[in-house]
Amino acid sequence: MSRYRGRFAPTPSGPLHFGSLIAALASHLDARRAGGEWRLRIEDIDPPRCPAGAADAIQRQLEAFGLHWDGPVTWQHGRDAAYGAALARLTALGLAYPCSCSRKQWRDYPVYPGWCRDGVREPGKPVAWRLRSDLGLRPVVWRDRLFGAQRFDPAEFGDVVLKRKDGLWAYQLAVVVDDADQGISDVVRGFDLLDNTPWQRQLQHALGYSEPRYLHLPLILGDDGQKLSKQNLAPPLPTEDGAVRPLLHQALQALDQAPPVALARAPVAEQLAWAVAHWDAARIHPDPARHRRDDDATASPPA
Repeated sequence: MSRYRGRFAPTPSGPLHFGSLIAALASHLDARRAGGEWRLRIEDIDPPRCPAGAADAIQRQLEAFGLHWDGPVTWQHGRDAAYGAALARLTALGLAYPCSCSRKQWRDYPVYPGWCRDGVREPGKPVAWRLRSDLGLRPVVWRDRLFGAQRFDPAEFGDVVLKRKDGLWAYQLAVVVDDADQGISDVVRGFDLLDNTPWQRQLQHALGYSEPRYLHLPLILGDDGQKLSKQNLAPPLPTEDGAVRPLLHQALQALDQAPPVALARAPVAEQLAWAVAHWDAARIHPDPARHRRDDDATASPPA
C-alpha cells in the first residue's frame, strides 16, 4: 500500500482515558506526518459492553483534543454481512469449524485443545466458530516498527474464536475484515494487542488481504504498575480546554516527543501542529517502566 491510511478503533464500553489518548494521538500523528488519512471506527460488536452514550462521549473527547478524523465514522454493529461472508470463506477453506466446547471443559489445558476440529463434540449444543491455527500460516513473522522482528507459532495460542455461541462476532475476525475493507495500511495500537497479531495475520493471509504495517506502543502504567484501563478505573479524559492543554502536552511527553515546556499552555491546534511537524516514532522508548501516568497531569504547568 502506497497511501497511508490509519485508524483509531475504540470499544465504546466507557469514556477514553489517558492510555486511550496515547493510542489515539500516536496513530493520528503518524498518519498526519505521512500525509495520510486517519479514520475512526467504533468497535461496538458486543452490545452488552457498550452503554448508551459512550460512543458519543468518545467522539466529543477526541474533538476536544483536536483529533479530527477523515470521512464518516464506521460502526461495527452494521457489518454482519461482511463478517458472515468472511467466515463462510474460511469454512470453505477448511480453516474455520463449529465448536461446542466450554471453557470449563478445557480449563486444565493452557489453550483450547481442538477437540471439535474433526466434528462437533456435543451435537445439539450451541456452537462457537473457531479458526484452525494448525492449518494456517505458520510461523507468523513480521517486523514491528518499534519492537522489531516478531515470530510466533499461532498453534501455541490455540484456535481463536471467530463467532461466539451467543451469535456475536469476535474481535479477531471483525478487526481483520474492517481493516481490509477500509484499506488500512498502518495499525498503531497498544502493546497489549501485539500477541493478537499472529491470529490476525493468519486471517489476512487466508482471506487474501493486504497486511498492514504495525506499530505497537508501550503501555501507560499507573502508580500501581498496572496498565491504565477502564477496569482499573482510570479517570476519563476531560473536555474542558483548560484541562485538555496540559494533558495533551503530557501525552506528547509520554510518547517521548520532547515538546517544549512552553507548549503546555498553547492552544490544542498549536500543540498538534508542532507535534505533526516533529513526530518521530523512532523516539518512543519501548520500556513501559518509562511510561507512567502523572496524577498531576491536569494541573496547570509552571509559569
